[in-house]
Amino acid sequence: MKTMNNQKFKHLFEPIILGKQVFRNRIFNSPTGVTEQPIQDSMNYYERKALGGAASVCIGDACTSLDGMSRPGHINLWDETSKLNLIDIAYAINRHGAVASMEILHSGNCSYHSYSKGFQPYGAVGGMTPFGQEILEMPEEMILRYIDDFARSAAYAKKCGYGMVTVHGGHGWLISQFFSKENMRKDKWGGTPENRARFAVAVCDRIHQVCGSGYPVEIRISGSEVFDGGYGVETGIEQAKFLDGHADLIHVSAGSHEVNEVFTVTHPSMFLEDGVNVKYAAEIKKHVKNSAIATVGALSEPELMEEIIASGRADVVELARGLICDPDLPIKLQTGKEDEINKCMRCLYCFSHRMQKEKIVCAINPEIGNEEEIKYNNDPPRIQKRVLVVGGGMAGMEAALTSADRGHQVILCEKNSKLGGVLLCEEKVSFKEKLGQYIELQTRLISRHPNIEVQLNTEVTPVLAEEIAADVIMAALGARPIKPKIPGIDGKNVFSAEEIYLDPAKVGNKVIILGGGLVGMELSVFLAMSGRQCTIIEMMPELNDGGNNLQGLALSIEIDKYGIQVSPATKAVEINEKGVVGSFTGEKPPEGFRFGLPNYKPESQTGTKLFEGDTVVYAVGQKPLWEEARKLLDCAPEFHPLGDCMAPKNIWNATNTAHFVSRDLGRY
Repeated sequence: MKTMNNQKFKHLFEPIILGKQVFRNRIFNSPTGVTEQPIQDSMNYYERKALGGAASVCIGDACTSLDGMSRPGHINLWDETSKLNLIDIAYAINRHGAVASMEILHSGNCSYHSYSKGFQPYGAVGGMTPFGQEILEMPEEMILRYIDDFARSAAYAKKCGYGMVTVHGGHGWLISQFFSKENMRKDKWGGTPENRARFAVAVCDRIHQVCGSGYPVEIRISGSEVFDGGYGVETGIEQAKFLDGHADLIHVSAGSHEVNEVFTVTHPSMFLEDGVNVKYAAEIKKHVKNSAIATVGALSEPELMEEIIASGRADVVELARGLICDPDLPIKLQTGKEDEINKCMRCLYCFSHRMQKEKIVCAINPEIGNEEEIKYNNDPPRIQKRVLVVGGGMAGMEAALTSADRGHQVILCEKNSKLGGVLLCEEKVSFKEKLGQYIELQTRLISRHPNIEVQLNTEVTPVLAEEIAADVIMAALGARPIKPKIPGIDGKNVFSAEEIYLDPAKVGNKVIILGGGLVGMELSVFLAMSGRQCTIIEMMPELNDGGNNLQGLALSIEIDKYGIQVSPATKAVEINEKGVVGSFTGEKPPEGFRFGLPNYKPESQTGTKLFEGDTVVYAVGQKPLWEEARKLLDCAPEFHPLGDCMAPKNIWNATNTAHFVSRDLGRY
C-alpha cells in the first residue's frame, strides 16, 4: 500500500484532537489580522492558508468589547454587525479541511483607540498611560463582565462556524496584565501567582460552560516577557500549571508589544536564531499534563518543526509569517516538495506594511494580499509570447518564473556568472541566510523550468536583443551604488558597501559608514558582529528605515547591542587617511526619534569633528541603470522596465511589480 504522507515529516502530519475537534496535522496558522480590508480580500487571504494544508487558520484581532480596542479596525464582537462576513470567512476556511479559529482579546490598559473615543482607561491595576491618562484599577464587577464578554464572543464565533477560539493572554494585553508581576491587587484577582492566573482560568472555564466542554479553547501566553522587570519562564510555568486542563491548547509565545526592545522577540527578527522561542514551550511542556502545548516564532525550517513534535518539545507548531511567505508549506512538506518552500526571511516588511497601510504583503511572495487579483487574472494568456528578460536579480528572476508559469517562452540573460543580482553580495551574511536560500530557490526553480532558457555571462546589447527577436523585453538591469562627491572619496581606504560584503577582509578595525539607511545600518551590524568598531554618519537628523519601520526597530536594537556609534544630522565634508571630517548641521530629529544615541542633542553639536577610522564605506543609495535599459526600448514590440532600473526601492517592489506585469503578458 502506498504511503501518502511524506514519512520524513510523519510527526508533523499526525492528527491531533483538541476537545472533540480533530485537526488534520500539527501545523497551525497563528493569528494574523487583515481586518481593515474589504471582506472579499479577507476571505481570500484566510482561505489561501487553508487551501495550502494548514490544520487550523486563525483570524486575528477580534475584540470582545467596545472599550477594549488598542487601534481602529478590530473585528467587532460586541454586536453582530460583522456576522455575515465572519460566517463567509469561516466557511471559506472550513471547506478546505482546515478548522477556522478566531483570536479574541481585550487590550485592557492598552486600549488606546477606545480611550481616544472617550472611554476611561482601566487595567488590572492602576497607573498612567504613555499619553498621560490615569488608568483605574478594575472593580470586580467589571472583571466579571469582561469574563462574560470573552464567553459571549466565543459563543458568537462558534455560531459563525469557528471550530476553536484563541484567547489572547500574552504580549501585554488584558489577560497578561493580570499575569504580570505588577498585579499586586489585594483581592482574589492579584497578588499571589494563583490569584494572578485566576482571570485567565475563569475566562477558559466560562467559555467551556457556554460553548460546551468539547469546544476547544486555545490560550496564548508569553512564556517569558524577556525584558528587564518582566517575568521569566518560571512565571510562565506557573501560569501554564494553573491553566492546565482549563485550556485545551496552551500557545506559548514570548515578549510584549508594549516594550520596544522585545517586540522583535515576540515577532522574531532576522537577527535571532530559528525557533528562538521554542525553549519556553519546551520547558512549560514538562510541567503540563492535561493541555497540549503549541510553540510559535521563527519557524520555517521543516526539519526543526518535525524535531519539535517528534521530541515532544511541543504538540503543535504555529506559523504566521511562514504561511504568509508560503501558504503551501504544509502541502509541500506532505508531498515531498520541501525543496520548493519559500522560507520567510523575517524582514518584517509584512508587519510594517500592515501597520502603515492596513494590508499584508510579503517581500518574496507577490500573491499574498492579492488573492482576488490572482483569481480573476488566472486564465491562460490569449497569446503565448517569446519573452526576453534582461537581468537576473530579484525582479528578473520573478519575471522569468511568472512568465514561464503562464506558458510563455522565456530567455533570461544575466551579465554575471550567477543569478541573484546585487543582493548576491549579502547571501553569506549570517542574518541574511534566508535571503540566500530564496536566491537559491529561485535559481533552482528557473533551472528546472522547461519554458526558461538561461544565458549567464551575457550582456544584452541592442544588437543581441534584435537577434533574439523577442515579442517582449523585460528590462531588469538594476542599479549601481552612488559614489558621493566628497573630497577623498577615491582614497585607498574607501569602498562601497557591496565591495565590503563581497570581501569583508578589506576593512580595518575602525569603520566609518556613510549613510544611515537600511543598507548602512545592516552593514554596520554585520561588521560589528566580527568585532569591528563602527560609526554611522547620516546627513539627515534620523536614520532611514526605508518604510520598513519594524526592521528599523530590529536594527536599532542590534545597533545598541553592539555599541555602534551613530551621528545623525552630520554631513561628511572630507575623507582622509585618518577617517572622515563631519560637519554638524544642528537639524533636530522629528518627534519619536528612535535611532542613534538616546541622549543625542543636535543643538549641542556644532562645527566639525574628525571621526577616526581605518576604513570608510559609503552606502548612500543607488542610481538606476535606466539609460542602459532605455537602449532596449525599440528592440521588441513590447518593453517593460522592472525593479531598480526604474527607481531603487526594495525587494517587495521588485518582485511585486515583476510578478503582476508578467501575469498581464499575452492578454493582447
